[in-house]
Amino acid sequence: MKKLILFSLILFFQNLSVKSETYNLDLQKSIEIAKEKSSSMLSLVQDFKIAEYNLKSATSKLKTHIDLNFVSPQYTETVNQFEDSTGISFYPIKQLNFQGNININQPLPTDGYVYIKSGLSNYDDFNTDFRSTYLSTRFGFVQPIDAFYGYNSIKSTLKRANLAYEQSKKGLKREELNLIYQVSNSFYDLLSVQKGAEIARLNLERQQDANEIAQNKYKAGLIKEVDALQMEVDLAEAKNNYDLALVSQSSSMNTFKELIGINFSDSVSLSNEFKYEVVIVDPDKAVQLALENRLEIREQEIQIEFNKLNIKQQQAAGMIKGNLTAYYEKVGVSSQNLNTQFSTAVKNSYDNFLNRPQNFGVGFTVNVPILDFGENRALVNAAKSRLKQNVIRKEEVQRSIEREVRNLVADLNSSLKRLQLLEKNVSVAEKSFEITRQRYSDGDIDSQALALERTRLNTAYTSHLRAYINYQLLLADIMRKTFYDFQKNKLII
Repeated sequence: MKKLILFSLILFFQNLSVKSETYNLDLQKSIEIAKEKSSSMLSLVQDFKIAEYNLKSATSKLKTHIDLNFVSPQYTETVNQFEDSTGISFYPIKQLNFQGNININQPLPTDGYVYIKSGLSNYDDFNTDFRSTYLSTRFGFVQPIDAFYGYNSIKSTLKRANLAYEQSKKGLKREELNLIYQVSNSFYDLLSVQKGAEIARLNLERQQDANEIAQNKYKAGLIKEVDALQMEVDLAEAKNNYDLALVSQSSSMNTFKELIGINFSDSVSLSNEFKYEVVIVDPDKAVQLALENRLEIREQEIQIEFNKLNIKQQQAAGMIKGNLTAYYEKVGVSSQNLNTQFSTAVKNSYDNFLNRPQNFGVGFTVNVPILDFGENRALVNAAKSRLKQNVIRKEEVQRSIEREVRNLVADLNSSLKRLQLLEKNVSVAEKSFEITRQRYSDGDIDSQALALERTRLNTAYTSHLRAYINYQLLLADIMRKTFYDFQKNKLII
């Protein structure tokens, strides 16, 4: 029991520590908050950063790399085996090794590299009481010849990274537009529920007025008891509908808060004047913009580029390969008594480094594939088939996008006409209800006629609200499907 009380107190103080905020939001502010706080957008930003870092890594491969290695120190005490024509013998080893090396590597755009290796090693042999030092510097060059006519790994890696970066960048913009649509959908859904609650409240108020009139008429003997009872039933139904509307409003509010990334304890007030701009969209222009900007098409083009690189890489696997290598090296060695100072041993190695003739080497190695029973050719043909597959898929995506956009434009233009019609219908329904309510008050009609007219008014409100929301969502949808804001007449890439 004490643990339960303690846990409850902790939760209570935690809730107090969370500062609630108040948001007065319209659609644009909601979208801005979602871009900053929503978990989906934060995750997408990290995806974009990953592609950015991968691109930076790929470009860094063309830059100089420097590595410094130390062995300081390494002590070894063991027994080694020696074998010659006289047999096998064993000898003890007791050594102390110090070593330092620096490696400088400069990759070349031709997939080769030049390098410098320089280092100093010192070996103290306690069995022979000798100290040996070794000083060396090597300049080298390595160049794969197949990089000129086959597959260049560095250039291909850089191209892949650039394509992946572009794909991620456009993907981020696409998901941003999807987020705008989702926030718009949730915003208008919440607005619809709030408006529905308002309509339910107005309906309740009208029903209360009608019930009061009916009860007065019943007391005056002007209507039958059944009519008065029916009015009470209608009032109870109106109260129940209003309660349900409030519950639905609370649920939609929590969903909206979760989507844009604010706390459930925060207070939100939506503002919307139900105004709209008349936007006429040319279907041909919309299709052209979609084909130019949609990431789905560019994704297929990028995939085709990847396929071409894969084909080239696979073809290179069956080509003649070779490496051209060259190096120039200077070495200095010295061997002296273990009691010799380290600085003296290094100087002796350096003197030998200056006087000893240089080492150098040039080599050319070739690898010629002779027979693989068509293994590589089959893999190349498989890669070509994947390329053709993606070309076909690109054409399918283009046709699908054109169909989708044309249907969307038709829905948008039709939705605008319906919204304008229902706007007039609301005005007519309001006037008609006021006339009917007055006629009921005067006793010219019964409660059923009043209820029918009230239902017509509620239907007009609801239909207009749905048409307004549908029109706004279609505008948001066509923006994300074309990457173009037709309300502001500007490209949003």
